[in-house]
Amino acid sequence: MSKTIKKIGVLTSGGDSPGMNAAIRSVVRTCAYYNVECLGIYRGYQGMIEGDFKEMGPRSVNNIVNKGGTILKSARSKEFMTKEGRKKAYENLSAAGVDALVVIGGDGSFTGAEVFNEEFGFPVMGIPGTIDNDIFGTSHTLGYDTALNTVVEAIDKIRDTASSHNRLFFVEVMGRDAGHIALNAGIGAGAEEILIPEEDLGLERLIESLQKSKSSGKSSSIVVIAEGDKIGKNVFELKDYFDANMPEYDVRVSVLGHMQRGGAPSCFDRVLASRLGVKAVESLLEGKTNYMVGLIADKVELTPLEQAIKGHYEIDRELLRVSDIMSI
Repeated sequence: MSKTIKKIGVLTSGGDSPGMNAAIRSVVRTCAYYNVECLGIYRGYQGMIEGDFKEMGPRSVNNIVNKGGTILKSARSKEFMTKEGRKKAYENLSAAGVDALVVIGGDGSFTGAEVFNEEFGFPVMGIPGTIDNDIFGTSHTLGYDTALNTVVEAIDKIRDTASSHNRLFFVEVMGRDAGHIALNAGIGAGAEEILIPEEDLGLERLIESLQKSKSSGKSSSIVVIAEGDKIGKNVFELKDYFDANMPEYDVRVSVLGHMQRGGAPSCFDRVLASRLGVKAVESLLEGKTNYMVGLIADKVELTPLEQAIKGHYEIDRELLRVSDIMSI
């Protein structure tokens, strides 16, 4: 029989993503709804080790649903990777009377939560927060929808200048290991080609495709590239190659970088964060532990943390087919 949970700690760890504040708000207010105390843990696992805590109530999360980033801050903690560091964190949580933990982050944060649970039997629940959308057990991670909208808006603006000057633009978006942002934003913004880590298009096919676009009457082209794509060592090397091999194009590079991680979360991300926060707290109060809450077929479901960490989220083959047809 699991012990009664009277106080829940909440932290954000790893990279930040739009929607994290909405999730913190949801956790805090769901705790208040069920008369459970809530403790905000600053700077992720590092703050847990240093005892950087703050009691949170429904009014302490006023006016944050619309803000990007995370009010609880985020930090990577090497110390938490050691048994001594985790023991210190456990002692601090126990001293503060915390009975369970909600971790908002990605697979690295979930791995830490799983190990923590294993060593101390401490109840944990994960909420997926990363713009890359590369976590198994949810169709959408927090921040992904917002990042897509940010990228599409940026590409729309780049297209205005590309078409004015007959230019070929390489637009690099985030996605070291996963091409979800590149693929969806590329289709949404009408890119001529999309390069992602999951599919090696190859230089020759890319040149062939762009030549075909040119001969069909397109005066400018946009190629969206996920940062983890394997064609070139980097996007600037790719530009040099095209400067040498397709001199008819004026080639430009735009790296969108960290602007994709910021900004006010979309309505979708705010609603998703609210739903996931409620489910995370209610699941802990029901005695469940070691799960991640996620969206599957538009229902909030639980996936074992281990599965969420080790499972592989596949790229949508149908979308690849759609992008091929749309680039004609």
